[in-house]
Amino acid sequence: MKAVRVHQTGGPEVLALEDLPTPEPGPGEVLVKLLAIGVNYIDTYKRRGLYPMPLPFTLGEEGAGVVEKVGD
Repeated sequence: MKAVRVHQTGGPEVLALEDLPTPEPGPGEVLVKLLAIGVNYIDTYKRRGLYPMPLPFTLGEEGAGVVEKVGD
């Protein structure tokens, strides 16, 4: 799967598009294939370090998609 990750805080240049392993859903979870995503204003705060997050982190709080797998 692809994800936009942040390994250090800063401007837009710190955004990194990465390939990550597709997670397996656990009990009570689902795996959703995202078809559309939204960039929330809080994402810019996180990227800039104004809303501290443990590094590295993946941006994105909003999305719409299709359930691909249901956990046990």
